[in-house]
Amino acid sequence: MGESVPPRRISVHQALGGGLVADVLLWKKWSGGVLLLTSTAASWFLFERAGYNLLSFVANVLLLLVVILFLWAKSASLLNRPLPPLPDMEISEASVVKAADALHAWINRVLSIARDIAIGRNWKLFLQVAFCLWLVSYIGSFFNFLTLVYIGVVLSLSVPVVYDKYQGHIDEKLLVANRVIQTQYRKIDDSILKKIPLRSNKEKKVQ
Repeated sequence: MGESVPPRRISVHQALGGGLVADVLLWKKWSGGVLLLTSTAASWFLFERAGYNLLSFVANVLLLLVVILFLWAKSASLLNRPLPPLPDMEISEASVVKAADALHAWINRVLSIARDIAIGRNWKLFLQVAFCLWLVSYIGSFFNFLTLVYIGVVLSLSVPVVYDKYQGHIDEKLLVANRVIQTQYRKIDDSILKKIPLRSNKEKKVQ
């Protein structure tokens, strides 16, 4: 008998889509990663430490941009210079359809989960969703939204790189942790969740 061939692992780059986003998150395109990290850090410093107002800042930046472009175009027409090199500012129909399809699938998934909880009385799913929402609320009580976004960007630019470099060791640790979690979940399932009736006796009689 031949030796069993271990399953081929999917690379982190392929798992992230294998496109520009994957290149940026794995620092294969340094310029994109540096730009994302710098812009996020600057935004966090301006709005959290320096005390700038988001709406006023955006309005002032747009006002400055409009004034510069207007004066540039006026001076170009007077001095016979080329106009500002602005790209075609339009969104393709394919991009809109793709975004709508992704949003449609996500909304249907959320509504399906809500239906399983409300009508199907899926206690396990209800407890899982409730725990996730409580965890998000608990973490959110320590940070505001902008700080969470900044932390998320920093983690997205660091965790995939570390996992790509030490994928074998991390997978082993995650496998052990998953076994422990599954064991504890089975104990809770056997001692608590399986004792919760899914339907009342009246509903059974009606059926």
